[in-house]
Amino acid sequence: MARRFHGPSDLHLHSDHSDGTEPPAEVVASAHCAGLRTVALTDHDTTAGWAEAADAAVSLGMAFLPGMELSARYEWRSVHVLGYLFDPDDAQVRALTDRIRSSRLSRAREMADRIGRDYDLAWEDILAQTAVGATVGRPHLADALVAKGFVRDRGEAFADILHPGSDYYVDLYAPDPVTAVAAISGAGGVPIIAHPAGRAGLLPASLVDRMLRAGLAGFELGHRENVEPALSRLRELVAARDLIVTGSSDYHGLGKPNQPGEHTTSDDMVARIIDRATGSTPLYP
Repeated sequence: MARRFHGPSDLHLHSDHSDGTEPPAEVVASAHCAGLRTVALTDHDTTAGWAEAADAAVSLGMAFLPGMELSARYEWRSVHVLGYLFDPDDAQVRALTDRIRSSRLSRAREMADRIGRDYDLAWEDILAQTAVGATVGRPHLADALVAKGFVRDRGEAFADILHPGSDYYVDLYAPDPVTAVAAISGAGGVPIIAHPAGRAGLLPASLVDRMLRAGLAGFELGHRENVEPALSRLRELVAARDLIVTGSSDYHGLGKPNQPGEHTTSDDMVARIIDRATGSTPLYP
């Protein structure tokens, strides 16, 4: 039985190693100020912030669960797989994340070139908005557009210039959700589908069944993007299948309005994640 740490838990936080605006230690400090006592750093397709976040959490008397948000795609829609306590050196996980990050960089370069034909925007403007070691992505393009005064904020950038329907948009490589789930599970981790009941609707039942067979552990039902009636249908599913349920903020610093602790995960569910994982371990103060 794993050691327990009681207190409010937020298992979905982003730093500037992906598309957040704060370094990992500041993310943890923000969570601590919000009254949280257990956190997971879940940057997109990278584990680069784990060590800094873990040190900050332990120094503040908090428990830390290493995590990541792995990008996947089903047909036209993005599917985000939160993975907790997996082995970061697992070959399949590393191959997937390396390919995704490479695609993210080449996509950003191509989108920047397209935008630069119509706006006074150079690649150097985008790099200026990107933390050292982070993979350039659409949020950094958005920040550059804000800094240059072409849009007011990230939201306006994503709704217009960076929208999938825009002529500037370029698709990103991402594995299918079953492959993503299987990779996290195969690395000893615990896969949870992030914000699964958004306005795009639920994933097909047949796909969910295949993900469950591949090792899917549960769903992030506490998230501001989830809406009814899809949310109620997922509640019925998790009850029928005894799945793990999480609640999280999806905090991005100034990148989104989401605030640490606006949704939290119960102690019992955190314990189930810890007990199920074999790839890595939580860190405690």
